[in-house]
Amino acid sequence: MRISDGGRSPEAERARSEAVSRGTVPDLEICVDESCGLTAAQRPCVARIELCAALAQGGLTPSPGLIARAGGSSVPVFALIRPRAGDFIYSDMETDQMLDDIAHMRQAGLAGVVIGCLDAEGRLDRARLARLRRASLPLRCQLHRAIDLSVDPLQAIDIAIDLGFERVLSSGGARSAAEGAACLGRMMEHARGRIEIMAGGGVRPDNVAEIYRTSGVNGFHASCRIACRVQDDRLDHFGFAARRGVTSAGEILRLSDALCALAAA
Repeated sequence: MRISDGGRSPEAERARSEAVSRGTVPDLEICVDESCGLTAAQRPCVARIELCAALAQGGLTPSPGLIARAGGSSVPVFALIRPRAGDFIYSDMETDQMLDDIAHMRQAGLAGVVIGCLDAEGRLDRARLARLRRASLPLRCQLHRAIDLSVDPLQAIDIAIDLGFERVLSSGGARSAAEGAACLGRMMEHARGRIEIMAGGGVRPDNVAEIYRTSGVNGFHASCRIACRVQDDRLDHFGFAARRGVTSAGEILRLSDALCALAAA
């Protein structure tokens, strides 16, 4: 069940209502890696959720338990398919693992999957991606930020279109979408409406307007996380990564308000 966006200012609520009525509010996708984040993202202002594990490592395939919880989401959930940290060049064994994971997502009733892989030359691995895409049907499919490591992102967009992807997530080949906004704009021009280009990587309420104006993208991906207080100083000593972030409902609303303000301007 979705959670009401209560607590918004009357001005923000009015701006959102007017923008929604015109159909001009940019899409907001929230990536989450734990149950509390999944709950926090159950809001009318969230278009999609990307479900994963280990966001601190760039995101990995989520656990069966988290997938099961996502099955009851009122917001469409796309699961990340990434079997390990590191590069996006996968072996046949890892590909088989990803095929099994995709089957699990389909059985769980999720809306889609997020996939990507490169070949040794740094281009999208078309043959491997085609195999994963065929296996994912009838689920919807997004291309993840493997494109940011591609030697030719414009060619990668064409491959994604040919394979039936509906969306590409990218930071414009930079460490953040703010730094790569100009490249995102070139990707938008190349796509010509054939596929959605979604900006991701360090997207925040205080920089989303500049990314929007520079790139022209109409979809944004963010974690909206805040740092947790360290519960036990011994955790780092034992290698248990004491410092982590959690998805904040307040940050989701702040980012949504910033997008609504853009649409209402």
